[in-house]
Amino acid sequence: MPDKLFAARAALHPWEEPCISGEYGSGTVFFSGCSLRCIYCQNHDIALGLSGKEIDPSRLAEIFLELQEKRAANINLVTPTHYIPSILIAIKRAKDTGLSLPIVYNTGNYETLDTLRMLEGSVDVYLPDFKYWSETPAARYSGTPDYAVHAMANIAEMFHQVGEAKFSIPQENCTTKENKELESESCLMTRGIIVRHLVLPGAISDAKKIVRYLYQTYGNSIYLSILNQYTPIAKNLGAFPELNRAITQAEYDEVVDYAIKLGVENAFIQEGETAEESFIPDFSFEGI
Repeated sequence: MPDKLFAARAALHPWEEPCISGEYGSGTVFFSGCSLRCIYCQNHDIALGLSGKEIDPSRLAEIFLELQEKRAANINLVTPTHYIPSILIAIKRAKDTGLSLPIVYNTGNYETLDTLRMLEGSVDVYLPDFKYWSETPAARYSGTPDYAVHAMANIAEMFHQVGEAKFSIPQENCTTKENKELESESCLMTRGIIVRHLVLPGAISDAKKIVRYLYQTYGNSIYLSILNQYTPIAKNLGAFPELNRAITQAEYDEVVDYAIKLGVENAFIQEGETAEESFIPDFSFEGI
């Protein structure tokens, strides 16, 4: 990507985890380009930088404030890694002129520690993926055999920066017998980490190893988000027949049950048939 900012959408997004979306939606800004090239990517055109409109930090600061006026729960920076210097300028300008929302850093989690250290003090909530544990699928599907090494180091740095999860109301008031998954629209994460893992077809062993590592390392100080929404719509899956299907309910249940048996308490799960194209935003430059 060039040194200019490019973004494809800035709008309220209701499909994040409940404590990120809130009542009106997360104020998501989808940036063009990505530090990964996952062959199954649902947002192929934007990830390759084929879709996007050039803006400058001043306009980005205005976008943050416009999303706040729309009652966004937070400012959600989606695949922002390669634009961090410009984004930091925009965050400061927006805060100087009234931005008070938490900043969410939403990343595929393939970046350097130096990159993340630039963000300390500016990011409140980290929303990283943990895509792979093993080198083979990481290399085959994303060209990143060292993915897990970076993912582990990055999450450790994120935890150093933001620590244990905090919410807009006391956590004990968010979770009740009737409401076990933080579904209260007023219960927003204001600081902390949610690590996402998208369960891929046939990749149950990798999923379990990721869940085990995160729980053994951080316990319930961070949140997990175990996703079943893998959708085989990418154009180049012909050479990867194992990915040309959705995951089965049995596969997903096996991962969730494993997490429960480990003792994981702070986790989001998905129910029903969520592997649909409706989860994919329309990148029509809305809000840009």
